[in-house]
Amino acid sequence: MRGPRMSAARPRCIMSGPVCKPAVMTTAPTSTAPYRGRRLSVAPMMDWTDRHCRVFHRHITKHTWLYTEMVTTGALVYGDVERHLRFNEEEHPVALQLGGSDPHDLAVSAKLGEKWGYDEINLNCGCPSERVQKGAFGACLMAEPELVRDCVKAMRDAVSIDVTVKHRIGIDASESYDFVRDFVGTVAQGGCTTFIVHARNAILKGLSPKENREIPPLKYEYAYQLKRDFPQFEILINGGIKTESEIDEHLRHVDGVMLGREAYHNPYLMATFDSRYYDDAAPVKSREEVLRAMMPYIAAQLAKEGGRGLKLNTITRHMLGLMQGLPGARQFRQTLSDSKKLAAGNPELLLDALRGR
Repeated sequence: MRGPRMSAARPRCIMSGPVCKPAVMTTAPTSTAPYRGRRLSVAPMMDWTDRHCRVFHRHITKHTWLYTEMVTTGALVYGDVERHLRFNEEEHPVALQLGGSDPHDLAVSAKLGEKWGYDEINLNCGCPSERVQKGAFGACLMAEPELVRDCVKAMRDAVSIDVTVKHRIGIDASESYDFVRDFVGTVAQGGCTTFIVHARNAILKGLSPKENREIPPLKYEYAYQLKRDFPQFEILINGGIKTESEIDEHLRHVDGVMLGREAYHNPYLMATFDSRYYDDAAPVKSREEVLRAMMPYIAAQLAKEGGRGLKLNTITRHMLGLMQGLPGARQFRQTLSDSKKLAAGNPELLLDALRGR
């Protein structure tokens, strides 16, 4: 299990001269973030991308960048830091997503993230849920780009690892390209050089988070235009992406692609990412090899934390989609969801599920 450490200092991005773009003039840094490192990534998803899910994904792909669920600054400043930040060494590269709007608290939280060994700090400016809005963070922060700029600067001043921002293309009626362009231009003044663009508008009132992922239309061209207007920055695109052919098309226009629910529901899609996008010649793991690789991890976790309430299904629930699209997928899911079999706490259940038992 990962414990706190002090990260080795990494070169900081230096400030360049004025960068001119339509209607925006800023003094902005030049990106030094690892282009191939974030070429593919899995989005932070509440209740899904916990440490067990990330270990499972890491056994499918070695290089795809992984993100935590959003962790609020309050949970770190006033809560149980270990519970929220512990992770496993094998998860690298892994980013910590923070939710907050107070520069000081974000700086403290970012420093904790760096101390615990995360490779990146990401600020959530994209979640539209009312609960998140009540905390004055998430997508509603796009209405205050100067505050986001100050938050980014505070975090960058506190840590030597990358500080990135995940955001929408607009909020409510503010959905023109000019709006998101100006947001990026302003936030860049704080030192952000990597922007993860969920290419949908966020409706802050009247739509649920699920509806906000489906109803506002995707406008990928906004992300493409951001890359043209800010060629010095790393621009990643997110939203509704499901296939390798779609990924390939997006990579013609932007630096990276972030997958969301497709990575969770159809995780074996990522099995070829290392060879296809990172030039890694290592053999692709079979589904059985992925399951066998997870078994010692599950056994160790149950031995260590079973007495504190960790159950087998806490881990296996993330694995239900491994057989997606194949004969036997339904039986696989049923076996891994069988409460009586799960109660035994035996990692061999993974192989039983694979064999249709």
